[in-house]
Amino acid sequence: MLAAACAGCAGPRPTAPTQGPPWPQPRPDAELQAAVEALADGVDGVVGVYARHLPTGREAALRADEVFPTASLVKVPLLVGVFERIEAGDLALDDRLTFRDSLRYIEDEGELFAQLQDSATVFVHTAVEQMLAASDNTASLWLQGIVTGAAVNDWLAARGFEHARVNSRVEGRRSDWERYGWGQTTPREMAELVRRIVEGEAVSPAADLEMHRLLTRTHWDDEAVSALPPSVQAATKQGVVSRSRSEVAYVHAPSGPYLFMVVTNEQADTRWVPDNPGYELIRAVSRLLWTTFEPGSDWAPPPGSERFRF
Repeated sequence: MLAAACAGCAGPRPTAPTQGPPWPQPRPDAELQAAVEALADGVDGVVGVYARHLPTGREAALRADEVFPTASLVKVPLLVGVFERIEAGDLALDDRLTFRDSLRYIEDEGELFAQLQDSATVFVHTAVEQMLAASDNTASLWLQGIVTGAAVNDWLAARGFEHARVNSRVEGRRSDWERYGWGQTTPREMAELVRRIVEGEAVSPAADLEMHRLLTRTHWDDEAVSALPPSVQAATKQGVVSRSRSEVAYVHAPSGPYLFMVVTNEQADTRWVPDNPGYELIRAVSRLLWTTFEPGSDWAPPPGSERFRF
């Protein structure tokens, strides 16, 4: 069942776009809202959803302005932090980084960067690619140490993001880290951050273009992406910890783009299996949005697709 909504959690929303297409103002879609709530009601935990069809403004929002853990979604603002440094000329994608054993994130021994030997060198672009496509935590924490979580938080605050923050390894944010983990966000704010990247409003049009391309190359395509035809491009990032599952996506649909974020927290089911209710919810919301915004499409995952999830 859904936990009670927090009436006082909503804060100032990110500032309105200053570039990009002149999308209409969001407008609640009662039918879509009811469908989203029905899907969320099947999860034993707290659910947040934000969805918006950009050409029409049709919107559904469930706890969209409440704060949730980001888990690996925090790598989206870290990505922005890296490209802000590149834009400033302080860093380059072809710079070489030297790995030290102290950087190894032991909990992820199966990940590529956790297997690096001390003194190994890698390019910045390799670390960025692993941070996003493979969600490699060693690569991510390495990059966070270079750009600093505090600088990323300053960037977010200066651009109207009230709640989205990096918590881990940032001075003064221990209590936030204890509550939310590595990072925190609201569904609306994370969706807005991805929208700004895709539409060239984050760092610079050139930097944003490269970030956009990086966000379309995820290895983790078993949830939101699995509900989309393979011919449709989507910029996505996923986040998981034991009691939370989340994904943010900007979908380049034929009739016009739409964006959404789905996140759970305090899930009763903490199993690391493809049919975890949090994963199932992300797939269901993604499928709902595709069929709602692309009613002329008859595409659906073929029978047996679930056998290839992991």
